[in-house]
Amino acid sequence: MMANSPADILIDLEDAVATCPPDRCTRILSGISQLLTSSRDRPQQLLANVTDGVLLRLTERVETSALIDLSTALAELEVAPPQTLRRLASHRDPEVACPVLLRSPSLSTADLESIAAASGERQQCAIANRAPVDPTVVETLIKSGARNVCVALIGNAEARFSDAAYVALVEKCVTDDELIKALALRPDTPDRVMRELLSNSAAPRSDTTPKATASLEAATAAPIVPKLPCAAAYASARPEIVALNRIGKLNDSTVNRFAIRGEAANLFTALSVLSGAPIGIVEHVMTDDDCEGLVMACRASRLNWQTTLAILSNRCGKRLSFAERERAQHIFETLLLSTSQWTVRWGEIAANAEGNSRGNRGVKMGVSR
Repeated sequence: MMANSPADILIDLEDAVATCPPDRCTRILSGISQLLTSSRDRPQQLLANVTDGVLLRLTERVETSALIDLSTALAELEVAPPQTLRRLASHRDPEVACPVLLRSPSLSTADLESIAAASGERQQCAIANRAPVDPTVVETLIKSGARNVCVALIGNAEARFSDAAYVALVEKCVTDDELIKALALRPDTPDRVMRELLSNSAAPRSDTTPKATASLEAATAAPIVPKLPCAAAYASARPEIVALNRIGKLNDSTVNRFAIRGEAANLFTALSVLSGAPIGIVEHVMTDDDCEGLVMACRASRLNWQTTLAILSNRCGKRLSFAERERAQHIFETLLLSTSQWTVRWGEIAANAEGNSRGNRGVKMGVSR
């Protein structure tokens, strides 16, 4: 008796799936999903290719809830069944599509471009929040996406903007002052792009109001005194920040997101937890005109330069000048981690010593190199 080839077995299995009741199809789908996610010690590419055809048939026979579960599971795989992944990513229901669009490393740039050009706003926002987002995908999202998609891209520190992307974004910014402000506060926006934005905003526009012009000027020039979080905000933020730190997820990506989104209580608490400095010291360096203390706190927190730059650029609604950025980077690169941590601890001791008489906010970190 001749043994059936793997290809023949797969054909028989696909034919069997076509006649299965939907509830049994759901069980089979769940079983294959568990096989893929629990077999990380096996050849993933072979396993993904072998199961792809069967999964495609099953996705036609199951309820939406089963597709959402499958999408969530496949999104975590380094190597996933390619055709099934593309079908889920292109699904018109955002609950099905978004998990893989946001997290799956198996989707190619070409897949993301085509989906970005044809999908709805929620799917586009999921792509815009990926880490990273390639330049060609960014261009497609800006051209075909709504305002919220552009906001998500600007707020994503790992979105890579090409010259063409900046040109397309500047065109949209001409009629949207909030986009201008967001782009002005993004740390890596080139100075030439900012000059073009300012030039465009200076030209008379029928829809431009004095209030809008003042908003742009505030984003690019005038310093804004930040409103410090209240005690209740700190109390609310601290449990989550401590929990993130305990499981190793209070990292550059998380802190960067706090800075860009303006989540002051989360950001201040994160710096306090990571550096060991009391909240009062963090508040002081965040509001100090001199960036040295804040750079030191970021260095003591083991944050990278990109995250430090995001914090510096978003701390008081003022864009750093080129000279300020250069000085801050020089301090960051020449400052020893041990020096930063020692100085932060010194600042904590000084804050405790001054206690009731002056309060933590009056203490300034010393500098030692």
